[in-house]
Amino acid sequence: MPLELNDREARVIGCLMEKSVITPDQYPMTLNGLTNACNQKSSREPVMNLEPGQVLATLRGLQDKHLVRVEENFRTQVEKFSHRLCNTPFSDFQFDPAQFAVMTVLLLRGPRTPGELKANVGRLHTFADNDEVQETLDTLIDREGGPVVARLPRTPGRRDHEYAHLLSGDVPAASASPAREAAEPPAASAKPATPGTGDPALNERVASLEAEVAELKAQLATLTSELGLDQAP
Repeated sequence: MPLELNDREARVIGCLMEKSVITPDQYPMTLNGLTNACNQKSSREPVMNLEPGQVLATLRGLQDKHLVRVEENFRTQVEKFSHRLCNTPFSDFQFDPAQFAVMTVLLLRGPRTPGELKANVGRLHTFADNDEVQETLDTLIDREGGPVVARLPRTPGRRDHEYAHLLSGDVPAASASPAREAAEPPAASAKPATPGTGDPALNERVASLEAEVAELKAQLATLTSELGLDQAP
């Protein structure tokens, strides 16, 4: 991948992508608005506490990489910023709305399962079900120009795999999409995963409950963000 965004760059790009869809009337964004978006206490992982100067320095670096565009109002001397990561005439990435939503959430929240992605996209996009999310993830993994998403090894006790974006470099121990993996014979040295306990039924029940709790937490965080409660001091 030609890109290798650091944590601050990924946060700034993710915020610009998110706000371009959910608050288009406030986009392009001012430095103050973008700083507040980067420091939201919900819909972000990890939570950051960036100063405006740090955000501005990050924007200048992204501008040098041609990933951010700056518009200046010479009358008010106010700069506004928009992303150029994708869907521009000269961008390497042309995402449809579903792909755009998934990439935005992965940039803002880190690795997510399909169920968490469906719950986290909020007003960015509406997925009918987890299968539709999975199909979108597969297109981002099996992308003609190279993958921008990778499937991570399943965490013990979790029912589903998490997925991570590759715009910050390769992800350790990433695997192929389920569709490609199904078409390939398993490695001879492959060993079954070791269950968390000796009771398979209990393991499955715990994994299912954890997935449901994670999805409910994600839905609550999204609702809190949309109501503006995350901006409270």
